[in-house]
Amino acid sequence: MPSYKAPLDDMRFVLNEVLNVAQLSSIKGFEAADTETINQFLGEVSKLSEEVLAPLNAVGDREGCVYDPAAKTVKTPTGFKAAYDQFCQAGLTAFTCDPKYGGLGMPQVLSIALGEMFCSANAAFAMYPGLSHGAYNALHEYGTDALKDTYLPKLVTGEWSGTMCLTEPQCGTDLGLITAKAVKQADGSYAVTGTKIFISSGEHDLTSNICHLVLAKIDDPSTPPGIKGISLFIVPKFLPDGGARNPAFCGRIEEKMGIHGNSTCEMNFTAAKGWLVGEAHKGMKAMFVMMNEARLGVGLQGLGLSEIAYQNGLIYALDRKQGQPIEQKAGDDTAGKPATAIINHPDVRRELLSIKAAVEGERMLIYWLAMQLDISQKHADEETRKRAKQLVDLLTPIVKAHFTDNALDNTNSAIQVFGGHGYIKEHGMEQFNRDARITRLYEGTNGIQALDLIGRKVLLQNLLPPYLKQLAGDLKAAARSGVTSEFISPVKAAAAKLIWMTRRLQFKAAIAKMKGNMGPVMQEAAGISTDYLRLLSLVAMGHMWVKMVGTAQQRLAEKAEGRDFYATKIKTARFYMEKVMPQALALEQSMKNGSKALMEIAAEQFAHTQGNIGEKSREAVKK
Repeated sequence: MPSYKAPLDDMRFVLNEVLNVAQLSSIKGFEAADTETINQFLGEVSKLSEEVLAPLNAVGDREGCVYDPAAKTVKTPTGFKAAYDQFCQAGLTAFTCDPKYGGLGMPQVLSIALGEMFCSANAAFAMYPGLSHGAYNALHEYGTDALKDTYLPKLVTGEWSGTMCLTEPQCGTDLGLITAKAVKQADGSYAVTGTKIFISSGEHDLTSNICHLVLAKIDDPSTPPGIKGISLFIVPKFLPDGGARNPAFCGRIEEKMGIHGNSTCEMNFTAAKGWLVGEAHKGMKAMFVMMNEARLGVGLQGLGLSEIAYQNGLIYALDRKQGQPIEQKAGDDTAGKPATAIINHPDVRRELLSIKAAVEGERMLIYWLAMQLDISQKHADEETRKRAKQLVDLLTPIVKAHFTDNALDNTNSAIQVFGGHGYIKEHGMEQFNRDARITRLYEGTNGIQALDLIGRKVLLQNLLPPYLKQLAGDLKAAARSGVTSEFISPVKAAAAKLIWMTRRLQFKAAIAKMKGNMGPVMQEAAGISTDYLRLLSLVAMGHMWVKMVGTAQQRLAEKAEGRDFYATKIKTARFYMEKVMPQALALEQSMKNGSKALMEIAAEQFAHTQGNIGEKSREAVKK
């Protein structure tokens, strides 16, 4: 069975030394976020993650959730209910919530750090409270006072949970195709009817009520067609004014590749009573509050799964003896000599260092971005809030897509370290890979994230310049503090390629707009979007590594305790700059080549032909 130990030194290094998160305590509402409190929460949550959640991970995978078709209910795996109760008793469902409704009012950045541990220890379990918090945020921002007073206190305590119900059998990304409808009732409520699929935590036994946030179209001639006609409704499992069962039932649970411990449901609403959240026909605006948080949460899942895969791959590589050191002299007599630990083989080190460098860079990036989210929401200065929000909006697709792409690669690499032992269930490594696979799909596939980045965030909203200004300032500060060019130059070079590709595309878009034909340039943007996202990801990760190197060098100069930790941090950064950042060269060339090679094969030519090709030799054809 795999093990998990929270990487507290690495987490505190980023939170307290690089970011100095305690500075948020000067912002109204975050007064309690001092270093002592931060360390206390990290310590307590690490125990819950290591001792309670991690041992249940394999149990959840093995047992899965059980559906009762007669009662239309779902039983979660053994131990999940007791663990959830402990989770709530520790106040973790209330952690970042508004004190007005019983919350603790702590910063998102600290919640992200705690969430990393949950995702490493038990990703399927972490989804239950994670989705509830998304529902809380949507209601907190767009709900009426009456809805807030009814639902938020129960969501804050964890007594009730929440879901987000978007997808239907005929539509996923294109939500304009939804058919769920809502009919207004005399009392101001709505009767919601429709089927939603792939609903995480849609039915379970952890809470006394489940509050579904459902996208539907109001059944009225005034409702606009497509996505402009979507509204958002809260539809509880049990009505809050007496507890009557609402006709919002689970029709089945999906048999999935991974995250078996989380119930993924088909939900059937049959004139279920619900209430409008926000304005009519403005449902996507409210739902995006939930979706954007969920995208950061999915990126966090990728980080958490990469971390636990790395930990177990490392333990195995230090223990497993195989072969002789590759650097031994030719002709040396190896008879009777003990085999060396496989971590001494260069290619095993490549696998492990690739994961290590990705995980530590991702941790820094998502913590930094979560801190920007806190600033964007509560800082006293409007311009500061605006700049922070621009950074969050631009880089959220990076966290979601890059972290989850890496998670699949990293968990796969950890299996490779184990060799054949990684392929069997006994060591638990294959579960991490199966659990990671969904992260590239839900909350918007990574291809959609790339399109959102290049189409909306870069071309439409022009959000890249604020980030580049931040990057330039940080690189200059790093150089002044003594960070050498071996760390700064690769990031500058990759950023220059990003700037050049962006300007090239913007120029083409401007010309196309004047000509009144944006089709070809949008096709090119779509064709290079994934490469573009990866290039920006490299820049952002390199940026974070430069910041960490600067702090590590300062700590070494101060002769602080833990010199090996800081020295290793710098060496890991060097690996990233020398072995990962050069990928920018290939990405630039691929983007220069545009999308022609993607589109020149007709759709019908993708299929294998069923003719008589090859029946005769070439010589026979010539005759």
